[in-house]
Amino acid sequence: MFKGGKKVFRKSLILVLAVLMIASGILTGCSGSETKDTASEVQSGQTEAVKKEDNTITIAVKDNLISMDPHDTNDTLSYSVQKTMMQGLVGFDKDMKVIPVLAESYEGSDDAKVFTFKLRQGVLFHDGTPFNAEAVKVNIDRLANPENKLKRHSLFALVEKTEVLDEYTVQVTLKEPFGAMINNFAHPAAMMHSPKALEKYGKEVGRHPVGTGPFKFVEWVPGDHFTVEKNPDYWKPGYPKIDGITFKPVPENGSRVAMLQTGEADYIYPVPAEQIEAIDGKNGIIVEHDPSIIVRDMTMNTMKKPYDDIRVRKAINYAINKEAYIKVVYNGYADVMDSIIAPNTQFYSKQTPYPYDIEKAKQLLKEAGYENGFETNLWGNNNSDTIKAMEFLQQQLAQIGIKVNVVPMESGTRAEKIWSVQKPEDAEVELYYGGWSPSTGDADWGIRPLLGGDSFPPKSYNTAYYKNEEVDKLIKAGLKTADYEKRKEAYEKVQKILWDEAPWAFLCVNQTIAGRKAYLEGVYLLPDGSLSVDDAEIKQ
Repeated sequence: MFKGGKKVFRKSLILVLAVLMIASGILTGCSGSETKDTASEVQSGQTEAVKKEDNTITIAVKDNLISMDPHDTNDTLSYSVQKTMMQGLVGFDKDMKVIPVLAESYEGSDDAKVFTFKLRQGVLFHDGTPFNAEAVKVNIDRLANPENKLKRHSLFALVEKTEVLDEYTVQVTLKEPFGAMINNFAHPAAMMHSPKALEKYGKEVGRHPVGTGPFKFVEWVPGDHFTVEKNPDYWKPGYPKIDGITFKPVPENGSRVAMLQTGEADYIYPVPAEQIEAIDGKNGIIVEHDPSIIVRDMTMNTMKKPYDDIRVRKAINYAINKEAYIKVVYNGYADVMDSIIAPNTQFYSKQTPYPYDIEKAKQLLKEAGYENGFETNLWGNNNSDTIKAMEFLQQQLAQIGIKVNVVPMESGTRAEKIWSVQKPEDAEVELYYGGWSPSTGDADWGIRPLLGGDSFPPKSYNTAYYKNEEVDKLIKAGLKTADYEKRKEAYEKVQKILWDEAPWAFLCVNQTIAGRKAYLEGVYLLPDGSLSVDDAEIKQ
């Protein structure tokens, strides 16, 4: 399968590059308006309709799930599943605007140091434990304690104390002002465990999720399926509207699409971009695609030669044809990256993309002492899209003498080799292809965990092992104030420095692409790429 896919990819690449030579531009992704047209066609009978026999759904996804502990999770897919069972004080709506969830209301002090939440009353965790201010304190204290070594600690490292004011009022005080803190509370990392479950399961709570959400945990067979069922005691009247959900990891694109076509799956994501036109409107399928805040990049370990040389890093950026990458990997459903964060992220500041310039890339490599290139390893996930992307990058860098060994990894192996490294000098990673969604919607979470000097694994996600004192100073400046203009100024400067320093190969901003059966409504992807099923409903 791997070798066969390689041949198809090479043929596609030749065709795309030929088109690029003829045409001056390339088509980019379409807007979400097409989705509405197709949905109308299905409802009016112009497209084949299908029916659902029961009130449960199956969702096919591209990767394996890693953990059901939101405090110790670093992948959006696992968060999507967790959100069926668990909830936070606040969350995000479709447009990434903060909305109340388990908190009925909230307010922040003028100096952005004290946040007070009035809690929803009468809510129970799935094990019968009452949701109250004590439960909130247990969860926030767990996140804020560095000794717990939780992957999402950095979101709550500023918390000084959490106080119970009364049974349904809780107050969180920060060590210093942070204007975007409410966005951190809305991040899926702040979803609440049952205190009873935390006490009972300890470090194994990630295998025994107990929340307040519309669905309850039933079964997890790693690599095969994850099942939840309707919570009959859910606090929101009339919800959920379906009886259960089964998530199935299906890394191979063709298999995932086939499941949607045959009805084995009711919803899949992502839909491979090259198959959108082939399946949209057929077999009762609707494909939806919208702008996201997900960036795709290839990080370079700046602590290792040759990536400690800025000329090498810039050469790699010049050597990659971003338009061709978008066409080959995403069939045009993406946009060229023009900053370290996506345009819909707060405080985004546009930069000038590195143009495709092979001669300039070669010249920079020569100046850095690598006229004949070098050999390196590129790590990434083992799903179809990632392998296709890594093979494209392999081909591009071969043009300037860099021999890239593509190394796909399953989730567990990747987590061990990248996120479990305790000392930077022990990191084996050279190049890493991945993506990032700043799920707070704010520039801070699009920059600090990835490129802050104190964000190396296992503490956070700086796989470039990049450290710059001026960048760190500006990141702190953006954190310390609630003043919009001061934060804006700090993040504008940060983005310019990072773009010039090029610790990544800057690739694209994705669109979210999902497919569903026409009878399934209320399931959608947020701009951060996470899934919402709260409003899921089967309409025949």
